[in-house]
Amino acid sequence: MMYALIMGSSGDIGTSTAKTLAKKGWSLYLHYNKNYERTDKLRQQLVRKYPKQDFIPIKFDMRNEAVESLTKQIFALDAIVFAQGNTYYKLLVDISEKEIDALWNIHVKLPILILKQLQDKLAKTHHGRIVFIGSIYGKIGSAMEVVYSTVKGAMSSFADAYAKEVASLGISVNVVAPGAVNTKMNTQEFSSEDLENVKEEIPADRLANPDEIADLVSYLVNIESNYLTGQTIYFAGGWLL
Repeated sequence: MMYALIMGSSGDIGTSTAKTLAKKGWSLYLHYNKNYERTDKLRQQLVRKYPKQDFIPIKFDMRNEAVESLTKQIFALDAIVFAQGNTYYKLLVDISEKEIDALWNIHVKLPILILKQLQDKLAKTHHGRIVFIGSIYGKIGSAMEVVYSTVKGAMSSFADAYAKEVASLGISVNVVAPGAVNTKMNTQEFSSEDLENVKEEIPADRLANPDEIADLVSYLVNIESNYLTGQTIYFAGGWLL
């Protein structure tokens, strides 16, 4: 049985990824921090549909807890999907040092520390898979999200370098970098008018759906995708590329 750790499983992309992978036979570690109710609801749904698979909730605060409190709960492991994250929509002069540290830690530092401890488990079967959910802003940058753009760019640089280091272990490392996605983070951060204006700039004439992101993640964690590594795949409907 294949096991995947989904960081940020309570978010829209994380939840869609969990449902897609479970449908394909994966057992899952479902990471959450504050959204226990949503995670437990997801776990119960998956248990009912796939009773022969394991669905294990794992609480971990990426801002305050030591990495060991997460990694000690992981046993068999074939893939990690880093779908956690947040942003602050502010001018650079208005963002606080605490917010800068939070973005760096959640998007870059903690994933690196987690991988340091879990690399041996991912290498055990010689087909370990690592997928980061990045952003198109890691390539082209966004005003009002300068630090967010910076850490997403760092995520792609890390994947590019780390993929070279672990390819001989059978581990692939890739980034899925969406453009505008119809998630709660975006609908809460931006008005419906703002989102309509964004949609008008997208050649595909719509926002992406979390399920579409999950389908691409599903391909990248598949055993047959082993030759695809070190890549950032921009999934943006032609927007801003």
